[in-house]
Amino acid sequence: MSYKLGDVLISREEIAKRVKAVAAEIACDAERDKPLVIVGILTGAAFFLTDLVRELPEELDVRVDFMSVASYGDSTKTSGVVRIFHDLKTNIEGKNVIVVEDIIDSGLTLSHLLGLLKGRNPASLKVCVLLDKKERRQVEVSVDYCGFSIPDKFVVGYGLDCAGMWRHLKDIKYVIEE
Repeated sequence: MSYKLGDVLISREEIAKRVKAVAAEIACDAERDKPLVIVGILTGAAFFLTDLVRELPEELDVRVDFMSVASYGDSTKTSGVVRIFHDLKTNIEGKNVIVVEDIIDSGLTLSHLLGLLKGRNPASLKVCVLLDKKERRQVEVSVDYCGFSIPDKFVVGYGLDCAGMWRHLKDIKYVIEE
């Protein structure tokens, strides 16, 4: 199967504006006297996480770590099998944690990941996603901070890819299967 780029769904200007708003929500909720561990899910969330943490106030004690998990491979459909390629280096026990993900659709990957992280006894565990495809949800996952709700279409750009292509795009665009 081959793919081509479709129209812009969310422009770089809309993304920048919403990232600032989400960072403001997080800053408002954050406890000033406790470290906040931001866990980015590689590779897709790297762009969003980078811009997000740069918008957080300097007085917050923000720690950043990454995990690499996957359930898509080279397809536009989830396999349902979640694999962990890189785990956290940070001990999250007793800490406030926010998992930052590029997109949630079926909820399978994030649900699995949250179950794993809850077992590590964080003080709190919240979820921040750039994009939410509620129509595709198979497993209910609570999202605390959301950039945009989008329709059930495959999208790329701003960190999201299709078989490794188009992560570098500044806008979020639809993918058309040919």
